[in-house]
Amino acid sequence: MEHVRDVSELPKAHLHLHFTGSMRPATLLELADKYGVRLPDALTGAEPPKLRATDERGWFRFQRLYDAARSCLRAPEDIQRLVREAAEEDVKDGSGWLEIQVDPTSYAPLLGGLIPALEIILDAVDSASRETGLGMRVVVAANRMKHPLDARTLARLAIRYADRGVVGFGLSNDERRGMARDFDRAFAIAREGGLLAAPHGGELSGPASVRDCLDDLHARRIGHGVRAAEDPRLLRRLADKGIICEVCPASNVALGVYEKPEDVPLRVLFDAGVPMALGADDPLLFGSRLAAQYEIARRHHGFDDAELAELARQSIRGSAAPPDIQDKLLSGVDAWLTP
Repeated sequence: MEHVRDVSELPKAHLHLHFTGSMRPATLLELADKYGVRLPDALTGAEPPKLRATDERGWFRFQRLYDAARSCLRAPEDIQRLVREAAEEDVKDGSGWLEIQVDPTSYAPLLGGLIPALEIILDAVDSASRETGLGMRVVVAANRMKHPLDARTLARLAIRYADRGVVGFGLSNDERRGMARDFDRAFAIAREGGLLAAPHGGELSGPASVRDCLDDLHARRIGHGVRAAEDPRLLRRLADKGIICEVCPASNVALGVYEKPEDVPLRVLFDAGVPMALGADDPLLFGSRLAAQYEIARRHHGFDDAELAELARQSIRGSAAPPDIQDKLLSGVDAWLTP
């Protein structure tokens, strides 16, 4: 019988993890008690909340739960705890590099303003990286639901902190709202400042939203991107250009994009040569972290260990990790495959 290797020991990079969504459920309950926040019942149970975001009502409920969790992050020590615990969870799952995504405007009102909020987050990332040994950086993300001028402000702020750990610029929230081209200037600012462009697309909307991210925002990575599987020409374009899709299988099922884990088109993208980086998205709400995404690929899509190793390599090569760290992680992947 073939030896089945432990995916939590497979070195990998984690490129799609949202800040509040990385929180441990127990930490959320403790912080809510600390601040006297009454959480929705869906966030207090032993199981992840039942979600479906393919209609506006479902997306609104998802956002309401997310906002409730975010309201429990009120002080620098809360931020430090969240980041340290996210790093600990990633290390446990075999991650050697984490790029955590955050919109600092969401935390600014309670942390003294936009600049102090980002500095507190970056300080927490630096401390957690030193304490855990995990390479960590930040992707600053604008919100599609806000005005494009807000995104430009964030882009300018992000490039000011490129030497403090900001490596990318993203665009999150419901891609059915806000045209990608409305944010083209913000992404131009970020690119000119040396940041990687990594907007969300191809999750709640179809292949056209992926094309918009490529054409209007010059994306080098796509947050999700799974709906590209519906367009063979787009798949070839992604493969030819080496555009990384940050695929989050458990999230796709939890939000109703696909009914079952086996419906997520992992095999379609992989066989088309589209590079992928599996991600956990929001473990607080979806109930599974990084290694579990590799288990989905193994269990529901028939990926063998050599293919799982290639997924890990793709995540590492698609990261903003320095060459020496990439080389170390890639050597670790080869060692994982060695009998």
